[in-house]
Amino acid sequence: MSTLIIFLLPIAAIFLMFRSQKKRQQQQQSMQATLQPGAGVRTIGGMYALVKAVNEETVELEIAPGVVTHYTKGAIAAVLEPLEYDAIINGRPQDDEAVEAVEADAVDAADEVEGAEAGVLSLKKDDSGSAPADGETPESK
Repeated sequence: MSTLIIFLLPIAAIFLMFRSQKKRQQQQQSMQATLQPGAGVRTIGGMYALVKAVNEETVELEIAPGVVTHYTKGAIAAVLEPLEYDAIINGRPQDDEAVEAVEADAVDAADEVEGAEAGVLSLKKDDSGSAPADGETPESK
């Protein structure tokens, strides 16, 4: 029984390794098949570029404005989302964009609150500790 386990474990490990490698190959092929002009990509060398044209075996990448190079499709490591590509190229982390959007919303909300409070009485108290009656102004120091 123990000899059977000794023989089956390596066979199972080999099977799992081949299976995971086959999945990665299928993902790479599907990614290469979906390449379209205008997409941001990262090459296996770590270079970021825009796809200008897709041929049978090669891809034309614009690595700088007006500079187009030719790479094999296998050299494309990842196709990036437009926001992710923009964040990498412009040097802004993606989180900064989200923070900016939240801050802009907070400023808008604060402006709305200030506009609504313009007609509301102030909550400040005068020196005596009592709020002024309608029509009266608090005395200044």
